Amino acid sequence: MPTFAWLARFGVDFDALTPSQQAAFLAAVTQFVEDLASGGGFRNGLRVKGVRGADGVFEMTWAADGRATFHYGRAIVGVEPHVVWRRVGTHKIFS
Repeated sequence: MPTFAWLARFGVDFDALTPSQQAAFLAAVTQFVEDLASGGGFRNGLRVKGVRGADGVFEMTWAADGRATFHYGRAIVGVEPHVVWRRVGTHKIFS
């Protein structure tokens, strides 16, 4: 099972989301974890891709205007992926 951590900024961002945005993000994370655990790649609806100009940083779509960024950290449990959440919010997180 993948492990997770988040940067302090992510916590601030998450707390600023509305309850419905938080629920939408958490629903997308459930899909993200399923895909990550399967090792078969991410489903198209999550639109996981690299962030241009930021090596090793990826973004995930969780709503029409909802994005979250993350990077992979050093494995904590065996060879399981370790995801570090960086930012969450609207497209504004990229500016």
